[in-house]
Amino acid sequence: MKLLEGKNVLITGASKGIGKAIALKCAEAGANVGFTYLSSVEKGEALEKELEGLGVKAKGFRSDASDYAAAEKLVADFVAEFSSLDALINNAGITKDGLLMRMSEEQFDAVIGINLKSVFNLTKASCRTLMKQKSGSIINMSSVVGVRGNAGQANYAASKAGIIGFTKSVALEIGSRGIRANVIAPGFIETEMTGQLDQKVVAEWKEGIPLKRAGSPEEVADLAIFLASDMSKYITGQVIEINGGMNT
Repeated sequence: MKLLEGKNVLITGASKGIGKAIALKCAEAGANVGFTYLSSVEKGEALEKELEGLGVKAKGFRSDASDYAAAEKLVADFVAEFSSLDALINNAGITKDGLLMRMSEEQFDAVIGINLKSVFNLTKASCRTLMKQKSGSIINMSSVVGVRGNAGQANYAASKAGIIGFTKSVALEIGSRGIRANVIAPGFIETEMTGQLDQKVVAEWKEGIPLKRAGSPEEVADLAIFLASDMSKYITGQVIEINGGMNT
């Protein structure tokens, strides 16, 4: 039997990168998958077809996770379509990097809104369904930057550190209902975004990682599958770093 056979999983921000890898791995593990996208309409539609090709039910929702009302509608639409919500994976996120002295209020607010407020929105919107079920796994995507900070990313680090504190609090509040909440904190993962970086800088980063390489989106997805499955049913309130040892 596949690890997520018959489970219904909702993933935000899944049209590319880590989110897409998680969506595909979930489908391969037997889960039915609902996912969100916003600006990447063509990629979202293509992913829906790709997931259906793996033999599961799949549906893409064009939805802004940072909008409170839209998040409530998304969860209601997902439950109406899939009948239950077994795992929520809050993955949507952006960067607007810059040194603090040059960072605008808009840059700060946009990153907090999409990265952190979206996690609040979707988690709160899902709580009633999860509590009725007395089961469910909430997986929130943070970052190594949320654990140790990073120059030029004060807004991103604040949002990702906020996710950690939020998740630990939620785990304490809803654990008695059989609902788990955990954080994945990836390190340097090769995605479309990192592909645009100066390759000399990338080589220096890799040299500082004990495993001497970047991680792949699929390796992060493997961890998400574990946390969404019953194999992790006694794990909650934890921050699991996947970084090749760079924070050791």
